[in-house]
Amino acid sequence: MSKKKYQYVDYLWDDAKAGTMKNDEVALFLYRSNILGEDLRITNYGGGNTSCKTIEKDPLTNKEVEVMWVKGSGGDIGTLTRSGIAGLYTERLRDLKKVYRGVDYEDEMVALFNHCIYDLDSKAPSIDTPLHGLLPFKHIDHLHPDALIAVAAAKDSEEVTKEIWGDTMGWVPWKKPGFELGLMLEQCLANNPGIRGIVLGSHGLFTWGDTSYECYLNSLEVIEQASAYIENKIADNDEVFGGQIVESLPKEERIEKAATLAPILRGLCSSENRMIGHFTDDDVVLEYINSKDLARLAPMGTSCPDHFLRTKIQPLVLDLDPNEDVLDTEVILKKLEPAFDVYRKEYEAYYNTCKNETSPAVRDANPVIILYPGIGMFSFAKNKQTTRVASEFYINAINVMRGAEAISEYTSLPRQEAFDIEYWLLEEAKLQRMPKEQPLSRKVALVTGAGGGIGKAIADKLVAEGAVVVLADLSEERLKEAVATYKSDTAIYVQGDVTDSASIANTYKQACLAYGGVDIIVHSAGLAISKSIEDTTEKDWDTLQNVLVKGQFELAKQAVAIFRKQGLGGDIVNIASKNGLVSGPNNVGYGTAKAAQQHMSRLLAAELGGDKVRVNVVNPDGVIVGSKIWEGEWAEGRAKSYGITVEELPAHYAKRNLLNEIILPADIANGVFSLVGILDKSTGNIINVDGGMANAFVR
Repeated sequence: MSKKKYQYVDYLWDDAKAGTMKNDEVALFLYRSNILGEDLRITNYGGGNTSCKTIEKDPLTNKEVEVMWVKGSGGDIGTLTRSGIAGLYTERLRDLKKVYRGVDYEDEMVALFNHCIYDLDSKAPSIDTPLHGLLPFKHIDHLHPDALIAVAAAKDSEEVTKEIWGDTMGWVPWKKPGFELGLMLEQCLANNPGIRGIVLGSHGLFTWGDTSYECYLNSLEVIEQASAYIENKIADNDEVFGGQIVESLPKEERIEKAATLAPILRGLCSSENRMIGHFTDDDVVLEYINSKDLARLAPMGTSCPDHFLRTKIQPLVLDLDPNEDVLDTEVILKKLEPAFDVYRKEYEAYYNTCKNETSPAVRDANPVIILYPGIGMFSFAKNKQTTRVASEFYINAINVMRGAEAISEYTSLPRQEAFDIEYWLLEEAKLQRMPKEQPLSRKVALVTGAGGGIGKAIADKLVAEGAVVVLADLSEERLKEAVATYKSDTAIYVQGDVTDSASIANTYKQACLAYGGVDIIVHSAGLAISKSIEDTTEKDWDTLQNVLVKGQFELAKQAVAIFRKQGLGGDIVNIASKNGLVSGPNNVGYGTAKAAQQHMSRLLAAELGGDKVRVNVVNPDGVIVGSKIWEGEWAEGRAKSYGITVEELPAHYAKRNLLNEIILPADIANGVFSLVGILDKSTGNIINVDGGMANAFVR
């Protein structure tokens, strides 16, 4: 099959690039893995695994031995590098058959994988290692394409496999990944010599080849054939998912409703642990959630283990009309809380029914996937990447259900089989190996004035401590530069004006759509005008009041509405100035605005304590290096008032504080972090980050 004939997968092999690796089989295996992982129709993030076998020299005997290189535990083939693979003696791995005590004891085999290690820099071998090792082929792909899982999850999967591929493909029934499944694959090949691959019931696909390229082509062709078969079946079906019974709202109305509802859902999903949200209204989602068959299919749950490990066994479907008024939080909570209670109780019943004496403790019983017919799909998990990936995996599950229903009838895993995967001790061990969460993990921060200077430093610190951050600023150019410095899934930007309430509302709307809500508000947007009272114009006065005071007021007012929807408390930190406490010349407009910021913060702290919303202030002073406000006339005005040059300002400010220190934007960021990440029982306070200015001491 030529690359031009692929309709349902992307042919990404670059002969020139591969040619540079022709003498390195491991490099070609990694290259194949990466381009397979690049096409999400082939396998999703973290799904599937790949391998190759090479002849290496044994460092102990100096003899040539076969070594299998395979994706290690917890990796992703799309981003796989040499550090993410395990290298094992193939023969030693196969020798484990001699000590295997049977399916009831197969978990003990995982520890024995370490006795097969050839490469001492190996990643921990995954549970799928024997599936590759017990097959003889040089290059092997284990993938989770939607089309193949649809075939695997169809009621008559074995017959469909034969209908599509004849005698060229093998088939094995569902079996939890592990040593026993490896033996089943080995036996399937022995019973069907010459096959090109094997379909794993309810699970996925194994394909192989003598070279990395041949393996790649084989995988693409098998997936293409399954995809074409399913699309032909769908074309013959008048009504996918039984037809549409709910009509979606227009796009803009869906987005508005999702943004309004997201903080409420986030609060409900965070009854045990705070969660980060994600929303999508893709066409494939709407077709499914608006359908007649949603009521039948959603409770059945997903089939492929990679799906339900990330999405939970089934979603929560909201019993809300698309036109439901969601503006009244109390009313909507009364409608939604019972549904969440039922979901949690059903999940706990599932756990109690299926658990055994070695099962780990029950985990968070809240839903991961929430479906709102006519609107879209929400997902909630511990961080943005996890919740986005959960959403992507549920879309995979939708595609699987769509394909299996078109073929014949979708079947899901029995609840006990699903539980045995979800609460598998090996999966629990993987969870326990995860790094400890950072102080601001699971929190969403909004920072104004984040395009540079102090605001950017604050955003940097919050991201470094685990938060996801919404960067807001007047300058879109600065925002684009700022957000490009972060890894994906850690930050977004929204261009806006803090003097415009509608602009602020849009910023919060984007935060709710991207992350489900907001937890931390840092008002760092600012400017400085240093003039005598005679030279201070009404425009100067209004500009300072609008940006510093009105902006702070409107940010807080709109934030409180979201905080109350979530019911999770919150933090507001306002960046004021030493000038709000200390009287000085040529500073009437700026100093008055900063004093207003400080006192407004105290007033809000007194008012919002009952909501567990903490309001505090950080007072910088003399932040010259890297600060935007020193780029204009402010620096000249301050230098003039002190009778020095602009170039002398940094040294002047450092000399006048008690510690004789230059204050940097990062120092202000540390002050903010102390308030939102450490001092969790402080509110109504002012932290001076000024090197020690005695005349600015608060008490």
